[in-house]
Amino acid sequence: MMKLKHWQDPVNAILGVGVVLSPWALGFQDMTMAMANAVVIGVALIATALGAIFVPRAWEEWTEVGLGVWLIVSPWALGFSTHYQATMNALVFGVVIAALALWTLLTDKDYSGWWRNWTAH
Repeated sequence: MMKLKHWQDPVNAILGVGVVLSPWALGFQDMTMAMANAVVIGVALIATALGAIFVPRAWEEWTEVGLGVWLIVSPWALGFSTHYQATMNALVFGVVIAALALWTLLTDKDYSGWWRNWTAH
């Protein structure tokens, strides 16, 4: 049986499912841009997190960070920042997703070598 390397990866996969379902759960499925963004980013997060579970690599964590950051800026970049539920959904999910991926990058000795080398100078 495979040993799980990071507990954050299955949590991010579950968060990805939450992002996908959030337009219907929070009632912004009629806002095409916000709904499409949630579904696309959620599916991408699920795929990336599953990849990180089965074949852990640092680039997958960086991809999760990028997806989280995109969720944070997407209400303004895509023009749905006036819709409270959609904006708060993107912000909260984005912060949590990015934080979990950064936590993995900074605490895994296999991934954090770049950080130790950069801060040593």
